[in-house]
Amino acid sequence: MIHHKIKPNIYTAMKYLFLIFVLLVILIPMLHVFAVSLSSDIRIMNGEVTIFPKGLNFEAYKFVLSDSNILNSYMNTIVYTVVGTTLSLATTASAAYALSKKKLFLQSFWMKLIIFTMFFGGGMIPSFINVRNLGLYDTMWAVVLPGLVGSWNLIVMRSFFIAFPSDIEESGRVDGLNDIGVFVYLVLPVSKAVLSTVGLFYAVGIWNSYFVPFLYLESQSKFTLQMVLRSMLVSGTSLNAVTISGGDTTMVPETLKYATVVVAILPIMAVYPFLQKYFVSGVMVGSVKG
Repeated sequence: MIHHKIKPNIYTAMKYLFLIFVLLVILIPMLHVFAVSLSSDIRIMNGEVTIFPKGLNFEAYKFVLSDSNILNSYMNTIVYTVVGTTLSLATTASAAYALSKKKLFLQSFWMKLIIFTMFFGGGMIPSFINVRNLGLYDTMWAVVLPGLVGSWNLIVMRSFFIAFPSDIEESGRVDGLNDIGVFVYLVLPVSKAVLSTVGLFYAVGIWNSYFVPFLYLESQSKFTLQMVLRSMLVSGTSLNAVTISGGDTTMVPETLKYATVVVAILPIMAVYPFLQKYFVSGVMVGSVKG
């Protein structure tokens, strides 16, 4: 009996130690970024800043938020994310609901075709030629449309709709609703968990995307925040370095970089707590049936 009592305690302790370690690995770099972005230049140059700000200073955020290129790219990223997530959710949910019905013509074929795309793709050059020939190059749609539907997200939502009670759908049809009416008025209102989960996946993917905008956008006025941020991290300046670092105030480049990083991640960090309650249930419910 003593042996059985000790073993779970050791396992529990090791589990918590591992989780604490993972938390620290994630949290410490984030705290360091926040601390540097809020610290004075002298403290940063002397290497005094660790995970707590030293000499509280908001000048970096004033510079970042007053730079026209950063503000423009920020607005572009918000627009791309909102439009892309909305269209992706609408398209993915509609397709997943249709594919969840056995009466769909060639259902098995369509599912195999979708799964095929998870393992094989046309490649970068054919995709670029396709986007250019469709007239999407250097437009918002070049960022939004190529990744409109994710195969994995589609499968997750399809699994959720398969598990949806058929009695509710039948009651809607008895009341005179067609398939679209059942989907819009009965299915979607009780699908918040999976919609929020998949929507978060899409939003984070579009918000953090760098390669797709880099590949398909040419005009600086259409650049995303991630493109501007990469320019700062690589070159040490923003695309409008003279405006940002001009004037009588001098600033350590790391302060500007870290302040821009914080500004870039804050929207996603602000949205996540509101969707967290749906996250686990959405993934688990969507994985009940394949």
